[in-house]
Amino acid sequence: MLHSGSRLTGASNRSANRSCIPSNAQHLRPVRGAQQQQQARQAPLVAMATAVKELPTQPIEGQKTGTSGLRKKTNVFMGPNYLANWVQSLFNALGAEIKGKTLCLGGDGRYFGKEASQIIIKLAAGNGFSKVVVGQNAIMATPAMSALIRRKKHYGGIIMSASHNPGGPEGDFGIKFNYTSGEPAPESITDKIYGETQKVSTLKMADMPDVDLNKIGSSKFGDFELEVIDPVEDYMAQLKEVFDFEALKKFVARKDFKMIFDAMHAVTGPYATRILVQELGAPASTVKDGVSSPDFNGGHPDPNLTYAKELVDIMWGANAPTFGAASDGDGDRNMILGNGFFVTPSDSVAMIAANASCIPYFKGGLKGVARSMPTSAALDRVAKGLNLPYFETPTGWKFFCNLMDAGKCSICGEESFGTGGDHIREKDGLFAVLAWLSILAAKNANVPEGGKVVGVKDVALEHWNKFGRNFFSRYDYEEVATDAANKVMAQVADVISKSPKGTKMGDFTLDFADNFEYVDPIDGSKASKQGLRFVFTDGSRIIFRLSGTGSSGATIRMYIEQYSNDPAKYEEDAQKALAPIIKLALELSQLPQLTGRDKPTVIT
Repeated sequence: MLHSGSRLTGASNRSANRSCIPSNAQHLRPVRGAQQQQQARQAPLVAMATAVKELPTQPIEGQKTGTSGLRKKTNVFMGPNYLANWVQSLFNALGAEIKGKTLCLGGDGRYFGKEASQIIIKLAAGNGFSKVVVGQNAIMATPAMSALIRRKKHYGGIIMSASHNPGGPEGDFGIKFNYTSGEPAPESITDKIYGETQKVSTLKMADMPDVDLNKIGSSKFGDFELEVIDPVEDYMAQLKEVFDFEALKKFVARKDFKMIFDAMHAVTGPYATRILVQELGAPASTVKDGVSSPDFNGGHPDPNLTYAKELVDIMWGANAPTFGAASDGDGDRNMILGNGFFVTPSDSVAMIAANASCIPYFKGGLKGVARSMPTSAALDRVAKGLNLPYFETPTGWKFFCNLMDAGKCSICGEESFGTGGDHIREKDGLFAVLAWLSILAAKNANVPEGGKVVGVKDVALEHWNKFGRNFFSRYDYEEVATDAANKVMAQVADVISKSPKGTKMGDFTLDFADNFEYVDPIDGSKASKQGLRFVFTDGSRIIFRLSGTGSSGATIRMYIEQYSNDPAKYEEDAQKALAPIIKLALELSQLPQLTGRDKPTVIT
């Protein structure tokens, strides 16, 4: 049985000390003569192979791996061999191609991450990786991991994170694998991992001591190398190739501009401090809750109007900053706020795409744009206006990655607060923040200091006046009993089966209703049962999905959308504008009756 943080003893220290001894030392004989002695001194020193212990184990049920990896309660991951079994299964699934390669490792700093790192490092060495590159103190934001893999052309990386889920001993832990382009593992790999978890019998652990993850630098253990790196460096270098840091620095220095970034005691604290404060010159007070905590200071690191309430209160309070933003546990999600103003993620990606010329990386134009199916059609309207290819994909960043790798997508986003570009292969919270800063800097380029600063709301109103507004909201019902959640989905499916084109539903007329399917235009793969949706003749939509990102129970997500090109309504509160269609959605799904929930956990 493996114990987190345990120190393997015995041959480990001896093998490390022997690493400078030639492997053929037992065959060396005393040599005579100067020439023979010189030849002996010049003989290459070959590092000893790292000793490996093969430890017996047994399969553990329930290690089904999705696009976002495996997520469970922390105490489950801390159970005997639970983590080790999954990691060994990953390496078994990857097979011989990992031999001699470099694996990256890091996470969002949540509880159990450092102990998990020691287990993963030993398994990586024991299974044939020649090197592991790990972020200092086992830290590596998800977008930073993608940037590191791509920039250094490493084989892939393991990310220890449960994203926006709470952390700590009573919270959640997770692990996922990103492949050679920095993208989340495709189903061809995740399916193999699951298959291996059902038959894994041996753990191949390098017989080596725990390593100091606080000290930057390299260490050798036989023929295996461990390198601890600055987790920010490569990511920041990547962002500098996308944005004009000098222009941003000049804008941030304006006395009539103020911003605040809420790191929510999560991984982006050190990233935001380095980029926004040290590089762009913003005051240190710009970064709120920037000290990372293993349990996120007891909070829920999900950047939305509910869980980032302190930031919301600041942005709606007296003397609110011009610009506010937040990121989540592992740094791949974002929320954008103006003075008393919230930008939905659906609108945010559309507005970034519409103003992409403000970002140097996109000066040559966009190749195309993409959104997940539940995300509003605001991005589609931008694409049509700019004559760009656009794609509607299932939820899951891997679908965007295929489009990016094929040169068909430059900017993409999901309504679940994920926004990204083709500079990496993950959604990227700070990318969205710097994109908005770039837009604001461009819009204020000719505004004299002390004049009326163009703010977030001004950008949004300008956008809506050009493209119209897609009113959008998402209702999350978290930790619903699985049986009740399944009954809701069955009820919705039943309504769909009985609702042909032209069916009247309240004030709306049905265009079509289905369970969304997607055929990937790049590899031809088909994704089925991706969300139950009602699409009405005016473009309004109602969508229901079960989320797979939690560690217990089920989360029902209900998405509501209605388009308007009436300028008199653009500033109307979304909940008021959507009230009739929200009422319809609750009635046709019978969600309150079937779940006993009279209101959602989160509204965005």
